[in-house]
Amino acid sequence: MTQRSVEIQTGDGMCPAALSIPDGEGPWPAVIMFPDAGGMRDVMRQMGERLCGLGYVVLVPDFYYRYGPYEPVDMLTVFQNQESMERIMAMMRGYTADMVIGDARAFVEYLDSLPEKKPGGVGTTGYCMGGRLSLIAAGALGGRIAAAASFHGGNLAEDDPDSPHHKAGAIKATVYVAGAIEDQSFTDQQKDRLDKALSEAGVVHTIETYPAHHGFAVPDNASYNEAAAERHWQAMENLFGLALGS
Repeated sequence: MTQRSVEIQTGDGMCPAALSIPDGEGPWPAVIMFPDAGGMRDVMRQMGERLCGLGYVVLVPDFYYRYGPYEPVDMLTVFQNQESMERIMAMMRGYTADMVIGDARAFVEYLDSLPEKKPGGVGTTGYCMGGRLSLIAAGALGGRIAAAASFHGGNLAEDDPDSPHHKAGAIKATVYVAGAIEDQSFTDQQKDRLDKALSEAGVVHTIETYPAHHGFAVPDNASYNEAAAERHWQAMENLFGLALGS
């Protein structure tokens, strides 16, 4: 496969991203992989490459681009240092739902312009904060998103007007959500609320809780769980294989 750095024009500037394209004859379905709160770094590029190896054009965007260049985040220590923690939290809070939606449209348009991309809707997936972004994109872009996944995503059905569950009626994607145990960012109450919203909207969906803690799928997180991570790769392969084809 080939991975290269690209820049995508959005309404607010140029967003750097990692684009991975499978080897062989295309075209292939496309997936946007939203990083966790740590943003772009080598481990996210590597995860994009692994998903690409399953037969997908994969775009991993650096959604913190509005802040300019920043040092790669060390997820093992970032929340142990007050200064670094406050910096990341400010970047997270500053990425509003309107920004997410504008960026997601630009990402889909970029993917649709690629000759290697198969016609049709794209998939989205994401981790932690990125899981929320994945579902926000699905609710905003309708039929342009054919499948949406969230892994240990937080705040998916909270008391917030921008919470993804409020847009369940606009989702046309097949949805897969994998929560974590003892995760205060996605409690059992939120799981029930999200399930109800998606069910009432007629959205084909699955919500599961893996026996692992928040951050289980991303290798540079302290809570990384190899068994849960492998389960998440299989779940993505199943979801995208059924909803996007190959």
